[in-house]
Parts: sequence; structure tokens; C-alpha cells
Amino acid sequence: MEYRNWNNKPLRTSLLGYGCMRFPTRADGSIDEPRAEALLNTAKAAGVNYFDTAYPYHNGQSEPFVGRVIAKWERSSFYLATKMPLWTCKSLADAQRIFEEQLQRLGVEYIDFYLLHSLHKARYEQAKELGIVDWLWEQKATGRIRNFGFSCHDNAAGFEAILRDQPWDFCQLQYNYLDRDDRAEEISGDRGYQLTEECGVPLIIMEPIKGGTLAALPADAAAPLRALHSDASDASWALRWVAGHPNVHVVLSGMSAEEQLADNLTTFDHFVPLSPAEDAAVEQAAAVLHSRIKIGCTGCRYCMPCPMGVDIPDNFSIWNRLGMFQQPEAVKKQWTERFPDSEKALHCVRCGKCETVCPQKLPIRASLARLQEELDAL
Repeated sequence: MEYRNWNNKPLRTSLLGYGCMRFPTRADGSIDEPRAEALLNTAKAAGVNYFDTAYPYHNGQSEPFVGRVIAKWERSSFYLATKMPLWTCKSLADAQRIFEEQLQRLGVEYIDFYLLHSLHKARYEQAKELGIVDWLWEQKATGRIRNFGFSCHDNAAGFEAILRDQPWDFCQLQYNYLDRDDRAEEISGDRGYQLTEECGVPLIIMEPIKGGTLAALPADAAAPLRALHSDASDASWALRWVAGHPNVHVVLSGMSAEEQLADNLTTFDHFVPLSPAEDAAVEQAAAVLHSRIKIGCTGCRYCMPCPMGVDIPDNFSIWNRLGMFQQPEAVKKQWTERFPDSEKALHCVRCGKCETVCPQKLPIRASLARLQEELDAL
């Protein structure tokens, strides 16, 4: 297993971290605990020592389950990360109650890496005003938190303001070879990475495989990668790309199946960063995927709210996924089972309000009509 030493800290984390948001589940949606525990034990035996969960994962069941598993391990043999769900906190007392509950759920006396979960600037400022941020720094001073950081889903300006506001021990961002250009709505690309380097804040990566989509590339996108290594998995390319960045200390992967874990362990057993030729092949793969984008929506959400309740950027995101990855069955399931009918494009009345504020002057009304037709036909 590849490890990363942290400057000025007695930390040595495995470069591969286990994300505890996507455990295998049973038909009723509950965690398949025997399988999930076997996965965690296999990962740990192979050298993974960073395990990341959160209060809401698996409908609140991830923390208690992880707590039952790690109770069988030597506490000093692993690092545990979890997060404060600030969107549920209306007061400091709420945050204090949740933090104590998390320690109880996990069965530990301290958290190695504690994060403010899913920050944007407004949420962060509210947490400061309520005294939550200061109180959590106090918990670090007492030893109940060993390292304090945050995960972020804000734009570049919001992320930079948060990053420079505190002496953070680390931060967590989405970063992968497809999302390198920072969208207006969420910083997830090169600029976010560069800011962490500028500020000297160690980085932990989430969504390195973009929710699994980079693990199953269309044939034409995968062709440049296959030409160099015919037996390497698509996921391994995505993981190697992001893990090769020097300020990346942990790459989280939500491994829900035995073959995923085995493949990722192989990638990090004798980790090798991408060569220039391999990096060029990844760029070619990304270019193929980008060429099939249905509409150049950046997710800035300037078009929102829609008077009719249509979530315009999310409609476009699903449509673009269909175009880029050519996974009709997966997109159909997302469209029919997980995307609310009340937010679908069919409710557009073509008022044109969205198009008057779109920075890119996109043909939103016509595109909504097209995507509804294409997605309904899957």
C-alpha cells in the first residue's frame, strides 16, 4: 500500500481511503453488514488505514455500522473521519448534541479527521455566527478532534474565503480528470487544487471516479487508454491521475463490491503516477467525453429558481451523462427512479425567464423539450 506522510504532523495515511457512503445493500436498502464488514476488513488487512463516514450516510446507518466494525480493531491502527451536518444545526446546542451522538455511534473517544460537511460560504458563516466553528476548535484543543477540516461545494470565491479564514488541518474536494474546469456553481477542478497548494492545506479527494462513471468508459473514450495498457481498468486510470498530484494525501473510493476493492488495492499496492504518455492518453479520453456533451451547461444556476419548479441544471446534468457515457440503463434508472417528476423538463412553459439570465445564452427552452423526449424514450 502507498502511504503519504503529512508535513509537521505525525500522520501517515494510506493513499487509498475507504469511503463509507456506498456499502453493499440488501433489497430493503439496509447495509448488507456481513459483506460490508468483510470489505472493510480486507481493505484494512491490505494496508488501508483511512476510513471516511458521515452522519447522514446510508440514512444514518453508516456511522453505527462502522462503529461496530472498528470496535474489533486496535484504535491506533487506523484513522477515522466523519462530518458535522451543518444543514441540520439551528443552534450550537444542535451541533454539540450531534457531535456527542457521533462519538457514541462510532464508539470512540476521539475523531482523527473531523469535517464541516458540504460547506458553502453562507452555511459556513452561519456556523461561525452560532459558535459552532469555535466550539469544534475547542474540541480539537481537548483532543476529541485530532485534525479539523471541511468538505466544500461552493464556487471558487466561496471556497477561497473559507480556505483562508482558518488554520485548517486539511480540506476535502471533488477532483477528477473530467471535472477539471471549475464550474460557476461548485469548485471541483484545477483551481481548487491550486488553492490548496497555495495555502499549504493538505487535500483529500472525493469523487475521483465521478460516482463510478469513469469506471465504465465508452469504447471510443477508453481507446487511448487501452492502446497503452489493455488490461488496466478504467477506474485505475482515474485513481492514478488524481493520486499523482503532490498535495493529494488521501483518495477516497466508495467501494461497494469485492471486485472494486480488489482492483483499487492493485492500483495502490505499487502506485505509479502517470507518465507523460499516459497523461496524454487521459486527456484524449476526457476530450472524447467532453465532445459528446449535449449542452454546455456549467451548473451556475443563474437560471434558478424556475417559476414552474423545473431544476434546469439537474435536467441538463442527466442529459449530458447520457451523451457522454452512453449508459442508457443507468441514466433511465436515475431519470425514472431518483429524479423528482415535479422538477422535470416537462413542466417548462417556455416563459423564457431562464434564457434572459443565462451567461452562456443557451437555448434552454428548446433543449428542455429535447431532453424530456430523449430521456422518456429510454
